[in-house]
Amino acid sequence: MVEHGIDATHAIVTMDVALPGIIWGWMITLNMWAKSIGTGVVLIGAFLLYRHKKEEMPNLRWMMPLIAFIFLNIFLLFTLLDLHQPYRMINIFLHPNWTSAITVGAWMASLYTGLITVMMLIGGLDAFPDFARHNGLAKMGRKNSAFYEKIFPFVVFLAIPVTLYTAIIMAESSARDLWQAPTEMMQMLLAAFMAGSAALILISDSWSKESRKDLALILTMAVFFSFMMYMGEYFFSFKSAEAEATLVYVHAGGAYNIEFWLAMALGFIAPFFLGASVMKSDNKTLLRFAAILALVGLYLAKDVWLKIPQMLPLS
Repeated sequence: MVEHGIDATHAIVTMDVALPGIIWGWMITLNMWAKSIGTGVVLIGAFLLYRHKKEEMPNLRWMMPLIAFIFLNIFLLFTLLDLHQPYRMINIFLHPNWTSAITVGAWMASLYTGLITVMMLIGGLDAFPDFARHNGLAKMGRKNSAFYEKIFPFVVFLAIPVTLYTAIIMAESSARDLWQAPTEMMQMLLAAFMAGSAALILISDSWSKESRKDLALILTMAVFFSFMMYMGEYFFSFKSAEAEATLVYVHAGGAYNIEFWLAMALGFIAPFFLGASVMKSDNKTLLRFAAILALVGLYLAKDVWLKIPQMLPLS
C-alpha cells in the first residue's frame, strides 16, 4: 500500500497494490458448499412433503431442519472467520446499507437460520414424544406443530435468495468474467438441489420407495444440468478473452486440470449414471454412494471454480 498526503486539502491518497495469489480460498469453498446443503435440504424437503405423506418419511420433519441448522452455522462460522475484522459484522445489523448484497444476504441468512432453529426445536418435540411427555412438553409440541406448518412456507421462500445471493457478490467482483451473475445463480441453485437431495438420501433408509425414487431423480437431473453448464463454459469460453485465459488453468496441462476433471467425474458423471440406475432398482447402497460422490465432487468443483479466476493477473 502506497500512501501520501496532499497539503492543500489535507487529503490522504491511498493506492492499493494488487495482492498476488488466491485471496478467497478453502474457507469460502466450504462456506458455499455448506450453504448449498443448508438451503438445499429445505427446498428438496418441501417438495417431498408436497408429493408424499409425512408418514412415508418419518424423520424428515425433524432431520431436515437439524441438517439445515448444522450446515448453516458452518456457513456462518466460516463467513465470520474469513473477515479480517469480524467485529465489523455487527455494523451490518446496527448500520445496514441496503444497497449492499452482503448486508441483504446477512439479514436474510440470519432470519432463515432463526426460523430453522424454531423448526428444529418443534420437530424435535415431535420426534421424541417420550422425552416431551416426561418433561411436560407433549402439549406444547402438539400446539407448536401448527406453528411449524405456518412458518415453513416462509423458510422455503427464504432458502432461494439465501442460496443465490453469493452469486451476486461474486458477480460484483471486478474483472472476473467467469463469475457472471446469470450462470452463477443457476449453478448455485443446482448446487442446492444436488447437495440437498444428496444429504436427504443419506437419511432415507426408512422412507418409502417412491420418495427415494424422487430423490434419485432430483439428484440425477441436478448433476446433469450442472455438468452441462460447466461443459458449456469450458468449451465456449472464447467469447470472453478473460474467461478463456482463466479456463487455461483447467485445460490440458493446467494447474487445476486434474482437480477439475476429478470433480466432474466424481460429482457429476458417476452420480448421473448411478442415480439413473437406482430409479429402476431402488438399490439403497448405490444411492448412498451416489450421494456421497455428489457431495465430494461438488466441493471440488466449487473449489476450482472459485480459485482459477483469482489466479489471472489483473494488470
